[in-house]
Amino acid sequence: MQHAAYVFDAYGTLFDVHAAVRRHADQIGPDGQLLSEIWRAKQLEYSWVRTLMGAYVDFWQLTEQALDFAFRKVPSADVGLRAKLLDAYWRLDCYPEVPAVLKALKASGAKLAILSNGSPEMLEAAVKSAALDQVLDDIYSVEAVKRFKADPSVYDMVTTGWRLYPDAVSFQSSNRWDVAGATKFGFRTAWINRSDQPEEYRDFPPALILPSLEGLLAAG
Repeated sequence: MQHAAYVFDAYGTLFDVHAAVRRHADQIGPDGQLLSEIWRAKQLEYSWVRTLMGAYVDFWQLTEQALDFAFRKVPSADVGLRAKLLDAYWRLDCYPEVPAVLKALKASGAKLAILSNGSPEMLEAAVKSAALDQVLDDIYSVEAVKRFKADPSVYDMVTTGWRLYPDAVSFQSSNRWDVAGATKFGFRTAWINRSDQPEEYRDFPPALILPSLEGLLAAG
């Protein structure tokens, strides 16, 4: 492997953010996917706006607020499911290839970490639920800097913590805006484009565009 360290975004990259709604799809009804998409979109929007405002609250509060907004936008969904959906968010499914890819990268001698907007408690729960705690060297949460991605201070946690130059780090995210921020910071980036989204932020291109994490093993 060509890089000393592989750092992964959590939500949407390692963990399926739509798994919580899918787990209760039969109770939510035909608008479940819409509910899930709004939930995710508002969760991210709140993180960007609060960083610009300098008004940080942790990601769990944003997750709750975003779900409440989604329920208001999708009145066909039973708000009585709120507690179940929030509980499911603590135990999101990881994508099928994730355990094997992380184990292979770890076996190559690379250091592995998560760098996420998630609160420490959210990330610890998700990692343990997916049995990834044995392969990760560190979990970096924005809680330490109280600013969300794509603020440069978030990416700097890794280089400062591991005493590495940015170009020694391979950073993987399914979020193109996150990849742009990490690219500008100086990381080698891989965009995990799971849903075949169109390219954007062309002035901050990723080194790799992959449909899943499996491509990292061939790319190095």
